[in-house]
Amino acid sequence: MIRACAVADLPVGEAVRLDGPAPIAVFHTEDGFFAVDNTCTHQDASLADGWLEGCFVECPLHASQFDLRSGAPTCLPAKKALRTHRVVVTGGVVYVDAPVPAVP
Repeated sequence: MIRACAVADLPVGEAVRLDGPAPIAVFHTEDGFFAVDNTCTHQDASLADGWLEGCFVECPLHASQFDLRSGAPTCLPAKKALRTHRVVVTGGVVYVDAPVPAVP
């Protein structure tokens, strides 16, 4: 498990990027915390810099949207789903279960 941040440090509607060989974006939505690969599957853009609405994030480069719950793209130009990661919140800290190291 990778420590992402303290719950208090990530307000609803915001995201944090975890750098590493495969960067991860952690989003705090009204439905909870979600983690996905940070790079848009259409083109190299950081989804942590995108626009969050509900459980959907819009890529800042070409407006592809992804469902944070499944990683599925909901509109073009992206066609490939994002990899999702399990999030655990315990003791006021957000952790991400990621297969590769990431650095907060």
